[in-house]
Amino acid sequence: MSEQVRTMFASIADKYDLVNSVLSLGIHHRWRKKAVRLSGAKPGDAVLDCATGTGDLAITFKQAVGNGPVLGTDFCAPMIGPAPAKAAKKGLDITFEVADAMALPYADNRFDIASISFGIRNVDDPVVALGQMARVVKPGGRVVVIEFGQPKGLLSWPYRFYSKHVIPFVGGLITGNRDAYTYLPETSAHFPAGDAFLALMDRTGAFSTRTAHPLSGGIAYIYIGTVT
Repeated sequence: MSEQVRTMFASIADKYDLVNSVLSLGIHHRWRKKAVRLSGAKPGDAVLDCATGTGDLAITFKQAVGNGPVLGTDFCAPMIGPAPAKAAKKGLDITFEVADAMALPYADNRFDIASISFGIRNVDDPVVALGQMARVVKPGGRVVVIEFGQPKGLLSWPYRFYSKHVIPFVGGLITGNRDAYTYLPETSAHFPAGDAFLALMDRTGAFSTRTAHPLSGGIAYIYIGTVT
């Protein structure tokens, strides 16, 4: 699965930002800013952003931590291709490296915060990835996850229609890869959300507290875990 996902993301990397902005109407930027606020990030903190993609969350964290080091990683090299230039354009010094969240090549207790945005559902084993992120964070530090959920109530049907029909159509039209934008909403539709995701975090045995914060009626969630 990992190699298939890597190939899929490589094929859409050059249009990834455009598709995200069109499909979310830019709301994903507000979600990231809220995640950084909830993380408690402060000037001087060291941050690792896994599955950083084109670097949006790493950039948002860097704006919060100032001279604190921010490292953005992704297991798909073409995805992080645009990231250094995006950061430099904003005058931000961020390091970007190719690394797999399932086997992070970093020392224990190195970072104050580790994050992953819309990437945890694409790893082969989310519990292993969460454990790796917790391992490299200092005791008392935070692991921050942003991931799609499954909204209930009035939003449920319109969101399912949008995910099943609009996202594949628009994503395929812009990138030429309809299959990728069929796969992505399908994975989010079946991925544990809310309390079910908190149960995944519990399976790591790595968190003293963990909280779930719904976004836009449950379309997405921010999860914050405090490392033991």
